[in-house]
Amino acid sequence: MRPSSHLIPVTLAGFVAVLVGYASSAAIIWQAAAAAGASAQQIAGWMTALGIGMGVSTLALSWWFKAPVLTAWSTPGAALLATSLQGVTLSETIGVFIFANALILLCGITGLFARLMTLIPHSLAAAMLAGVLLQFGLHAFAHLDGHFLLCGSMIAAWLLAKALAPRYAIVVTLLAGGLVAWISGDVATDKVSLSVVMPEFIAPDFTFTSLVSIGLPFFLVTMASQNAPGFATMKASGYSLAVSPLIIVTGGLALLLSPFGVFSICIAAITAAICQSADAHPDTTKRWLAAIAAGGFYLLSGVFGGSITGIMAALPLSWIQTLAGLALLGTLSGSLFQALNHEAERDAAIVTFLMTASGVTLLGIGSAFWGLVLGGICYALFSRARRAQLGRRHTHHAAETVTEVAGGVKSAGQRDVR
Repeated sequence: MRPSSHLIPVTLAGFVAVLVGYASSAAIIWQAAAAAGASAQQIAGWMTALGIGMGVSTLALSWWFKAPVLTAWSTPGAALLATSLQGVTLSETIGVFIFANALILLCGITGLFARLMTLIPHSLAAAMLAGVLLQFGLHAFAHLDGHFLLCGSMIAAWLLAKALAPRYAIVVTLLAGGLVAWISGDVATDKVSLSVVMPEFIAPDFTFTSLVSIGLPFFLVTMASQNAPGFATMKASGYSLAVSPLIIVTGGLALLLSPFGVFSICIAAITAAICQSADAHPDTTKRWLAAIAAGGFYLLSGVFGGSITGIMAALPLSWIQTLAGLALLGTLSGSLFQALNHEAERDAAIVTFLMTASGVTLLGIGSAFWGLVLGGICYALFSRARRAQLGRRHTHHAAETVTEVAGGVKSAGQRDVR
């Protein structure tokens, strides 16, 4: 098949990845920035800096490693900031960004995070990814009640295309949904305006209270609920890249851009799964091209950072969530297969999956982290129990063998005496 035939799926995967990333959490970013007292102009500048930072890091890392390495902001971290920055000055907020990103960079330099990631079994990584993706899969069908025409047409288009031309299923789904939304008048084009807003440098202010009460939890949430799932996603998709270099690059770039409103640049999980799936490219060694496309769309989103909210308001939420859910169904099913394929690890994997899918937040840390923790505990306990059981069986079998041998020797001795 000609290389040009893969251009549309690769480009579309990059577009959908960026669209899902912005659609799912851009509003949370704005809430966090507003809670810190940033003006509309400053928030638009933050979006510009974030888009450029994610675009540069995605392009550089994907090109260097020839693997689909997508970066993203920390959505759990943004949610934490949105609820924690009330009463904190804008300068103190920037100080929190610098402090947390410096800690992330330190983790990369020391290799601490890499050592922790090597301890995660592949089945548990796949189970956690499946748990994260479950809600997206459910959203593919949740909007049928209330938006039946739009979502029903998208699902029907996906089914037909999946049967006739599987590689172009998401292309057909996007076009069908966009056409129905346009005809139905659900696309608010009057809210879209293109504008360029330059990021504004904000001098940091470091206070012990803000660094301890906000900076440390933000650092932990970012590493546990964004970077860890991001690396688990790559591992589950078959891309086992060195952890420390990626943490150093993303953490270092975020630290450099922190005074301009970049609160984090992390390894993406949900959006990365779109570019790491077979729908992006059938050849695993060529899926990095989808990440390159995503990097380009990131840069465009950054240049027109002031237009992000208008674009988000113009697109129907049901269209975005249905498209994202259908795009991730293949990755979800593949993750479930990998998680449950090994019978010996199945119990620990299902615990990881259900804990992650529960969405529970404990101590300010999301369910993805706790899913790995609880699943890891189950994995260790069950593995130890199995080893002990096998040891007892081996000992018992050895004892039976010795008894049989002794009995045979005795019988032979008796025959010799006779």
